[in-house]
Amino acid sequence: MGVVTGADLAREPFLSDVRTADLTRLAKAARFTQIPAGRRIFNESDPAERFWIIRDGTVAVDLQMPGRGPVVIETFGPGAVLGWSWLFRPYRWRLGGFAATPVQAIELDGRLVRTLCAVDPSLGYELTRRFAELVVERLEATQTRLLELSDVNPVNDASLS
Repeated sequence: MGVVTGADLAREPFLSDVRTADLTRLAKAARFTQIPAGRRIFNESDPAERFWIIRDGTVAVDLQMPGRGPVVIETFGPGAVLGWSWLFRPYRWRLGGFAATPVQAIELDGRLVRTLCAVDPSLGYELTRRFAELVVERLEATQTRLLELSDVNPVNDASLS
């Protein structure tokens, strides 16, 4: 697989239009990784110290629900970014995740990326903006999934009159 380069990162949709110099710096925090099917990648409440760009395979993100156990909220495949908790305090996973199939990914060291962002505020702003958009998308998807799983029926407005 070799060393991750800025060119490797530029091919990923999430980072496709980031400045070349920034991609070169980010590549220093990156490595190629393979994750076998069934392996837990992270658990709710554990320290969040990395994130991944999925190149091949599928990852399922789950949430521990009282009385139900883990519930898969969403699955992600090639091109998806996995993990944002490394960027926001308290740097702990809000959800869990496991490899639903064998996964090939680019893994980035979140602590080192945070340092790069602190040194270069324009990089910090760009990544924070991209991850904030990702968080909003994921929260909306989670809300939809939880509503689908809910046993609660919506209130009939006609019954209120």
